[in-house]
Parts: sequence; structure tokens; C-alpha cells
Amino acid sequence: MSFAAVFSSLFTAIVLVVILIGGYFLFATRRIASEAERLVPASGKFVTVDGNRIHYVDEGEGPPILFLHGLGAQLHHFRYPLFESFGAGYRLIALDRPGSGYSIRARGSTGGLSEQARFIRRFCEETGIEKPLVVGHSLGGAIALALAVEHPEAISGVVLLSPLSHMFEEVPPEFKPLYIKNGAKRWLVSHTVAVPASLKNAEKTLNFVFGPQAIPKDYAIKGGGYAGLRPSHIFGTASDVVAVEHDLGRIEARYGEIDMPVGIMFGGSDRVLDHRVHGKMLAETIPNAEFELLEGVGHMPQYAEKTRVIAFIRRFADRVFGKISEKLPENS
Repeated sequence: MSFAAVFSSLFTAIVLVVILIGGYFLFATRRIASEAERLVPASGKFVTVDGNRIHYVDEGEGPPILFLHGLGAQLHHFRYPLFESFGAGYRLIALDRPGSGYSIRARGSTGGLSEQARFIRRFCEETGIEKPLVVGHSLGGAIALALAVEHPEAISGVVLLSPLSHMFEEVPPEFKPLYIKNGAKRWLVSHTVAVPASLKNAEKTLNFVFGPQAIPKDYAIKGGGYAGLRPSHIFGTASDVVAVEHDLGRIEARYGEIDMPVGIMFGGSDRVLDHRVHGKMLAETIPNAEFELLEGVGHMPQYAEKTRVIAFIRRFADRVFGKISEKLPENS
């Protein structure tokens, strides 16, 4: 047999193996994603804003508080731990950010912080949310800061829970698997190996995010955890990771311009973000910002210290909207 024939046979065998492996991961991804959608279906309303199809929940009446979730999360990160216990007097809105959960990002969007801040302003305009208090967790905190810097007229104040606020010198090792700069490769990984790998590593990843607190037993369904096991969600998450470096440094340089109530709450044992940099240093940069440290708490204070988080948010809501408790009927 000639060398050309041997090479041709070997090449054909390699192609068949790649197709078989790829087919397996495509099948596994579809099966896992289908089960995830069954266990955690879309449960809110949908609205299209500038080409973004957005899934959101809107509960209660009163001055608006808008909740922005972090990287790889979805609206249940706020709805589940906080909404039922929040109390009367406020309109509570949480959305799946574009590309996350059941929200679809507009074609051509990058996921940059300034782009997401513009989208939040437009979302508020389309849904009749006037000058909300914005609560941002982790990456959602960076978007809330972008809003405060670039669209201050659109919001009344910000409350930041474990916010990302400063650029990393290099991508942390925990986020490197998501740092895929090439869009085509990002799509391929999201639709093949990423979902099965995420399911396999779920406990390790969640221990990192929630630690030192335990993962809530009902997080997978009530906390929306399963909703992240879908290729569109992972593609959106990876896009967010890549996009951060485009404008966080520029926004960071303008924190001193923020002139509105700002509250920052951080866990002292956060494994994801350093509270000394992203919390204390941030508070020292923003005029009149308030910083509260939760000793022994990790990256998810809304789960670990729900009562204190609600009290913190309501305190700032009272500051920007007036004391709601004094306006409610006695039987509220």
C-alpha cells in the first residue's frame, strides 16, 4: 500500500473518530439541556428591547428596585432568596441579563459593560421602570457601576453585593475555561463539551462560589442552578468574561464622579473577589459610599445573610425614595 493510501486511511479514521466524539457531546449537551429546561422552565414575562428578548419577573407595587445578577447566574439568584421575604412597599424586578438564563442577546452584541448598561436603561424605558434603585451582584455590580457613571439620570442609587469593580492583572484560573476570545470557538465549546463538563464539575464550582457556606440544598431548582446547563447560557457567560476587559478599566477611572447613594456589602471570606480591592478600595473611591463587611461570609451574601441583605437594600431604598414604612397602611 502506498504512503498516500495509508495517509488517506489514517486521515479518514481520525475524521470518523472526531465526528463520533463530537456527536456524543452534541447528544449529551442536548439531553442535559432538555432536562434542565424541564426542571427550571422560564417562569416570568418576556419583552424585546433593541433586539434582545428578555425574560424577567416583576412583583409588588411601589418604588422600583431592579436586580442585576452576576456572571453565569440568572434572575433566581435574587428572586428565590430575597423576593418572598422582602416585605411590602416596593416593586421588585429581576431579569435574566442578555445571553443569560432565558434571555437572548441581540445579534452583534458583545456583552460589554457599557453595552449592558445602555440596555438596562432601555429596558427600564420599555417596561415603565422610572429611576430604580439598582442592586447588582458580582458582575451585575460592575454593570450597576457603569450605569451610575454613564447613565446617572436613569437611576436613583446603587447597592452592590460582592461587586466586580476593578480589572484583574490576569484572568483568574477559575475563569480561564470561559475566556475564549474567538467567537466561533466559543460557540463550538458551548454546544459540545462545556455543558457535560459543567455538570461534572458543578459541585466543585458551586463550593468555590458559595464557600465557606454550604451550597443550599434547593439551589439546583429553586435557585435556578439547572438553568445554567444550557449552551446558550454558557455561550453568554463566556462572552461576558471576554467582554469585561474592553471597558471596565475606563469605567473604573470614573468612579469618583458618582454622585448618588451607593451601598457596598461584601463577605469577608469571599473566594471569588477580594473584598479589600473590590469592596473597601471601591468605597474609598466613591464619594459618600457606605461599606459593610460580613465576617465569615462568602460570595453569595443574599443566601448566607438574607435578613441583613434585605435590611441593607431597604435602608438605601428608604434613602432614595423616602421611608416606605411610613407610607404603608397599618395592615400591610
